Amino acid sequence: MRFFVTGATGFIGGHVVRLLRQDGHQVTAIARDPSKAKDLKAMGVDVQPGDVTDKESMRAPMGRADGVFHIAGWYKIGVRDKRPGQAVNIEGTRSVLELMAELGIRKGVYTSTLAVFGDTHGRMVDESYRPTGPWLTEYDRTKWVVHYEVAEPMMRRGLPLVIVQPGVTYGPGDTSEIRPLIRRYLQGKLRALPRDTAYCWGHVEDTARGHLLAMERGSPGESYIVAGEPHSLIDAFEVAEKLTGIPAPRFRLSPGVLRGLAALTRSERIRDVAGVTYLGSNAKARQVLGLNPRPFSDGWRETLEYEMGLLGMAFPSGS
Repeated sequence: MRFFVTGATGFIGGHVVRLLRQDGHQVTAIARDPSKAKDLKAMGVDVQPGDVTDKESMRAPMGRADGVFHIAGWYKIGVRDKRPGQAVNIEGTRSVLELMAELGIRKGVYTSTLAVFGDTHGRMVDESYRPTGPWLTEYDRTKWVVHYEVAEPMMRRGLPLVIVQPGVTYGPGDTSEIRPLIRRYLQGKLRALPRDTAYCWGHVEDTARGHLLAMERGSPGESYIVAGEPHSLIDAFEVAEKLTGIPAPRFRLSPGVLRGLAALTRSERIRDVAGVTYLGSNAKARQVLGLNPRPFSDGWRETLEYEMGLLGMAFPSGS
């Protein structure tokens, strides 16, 4: 089959494309600058110039596809210019989904996020959860708008779309907000961690496989949480200490102190870690799609070993 992929140059998108090629599928991807997509071309991907903010640039490349993976998104926390969130996450997704309908694409998978639920306040919610805000970040807000006010209404009108919701996605080559924490920890520069802050952690290969399973087995009109195990940030770095021997930060920042500091400084970045939880159950994806994420300690070990190698550090033998 031939698939059209947005966001193929990104962390999750690159792994989705790799799995599609390994499974023998043809892949067409768009890139603002195809000359910077040499890795995709080396995999045999047909890279075409295009951008989700330019609907017509996608028409011809998408028109040859049997299915669509819309993975592209704007993910920035704490930046001043938040306009790309509207342009990429909301209007870009609207353009992709409208084109799917216009071209009669058989099936699509859209990458949403657990962040559309906002702070779950320690609860492990499922796909039926319907949050109403307030939103901790502009990323959360724009992804909520797309999920509930763009994608779901179009699915109710018959668009053959499946939504997947990853949690924190990590692994070698990570480009998320987690990687700087890992690097600072390994270098002995991470002095403190927020208390109670927790996520559902998914290795990038498992997250990518969840996308393919959604295309293969997911029912149009349904959403599936494809996240992994829940762990607090403190838990994650205590596991890291056991694996690497490098001490985890001992100082814990209370949610109240962080919320006060966030209000004082109007910092989106601080507000987003002030004892918040982004937690969602993957039970539906396990049952319906056959999702089977690896244990967190296994994926975390691989990630830490990779980052230590980049830093010229030896990973302890036998860990």
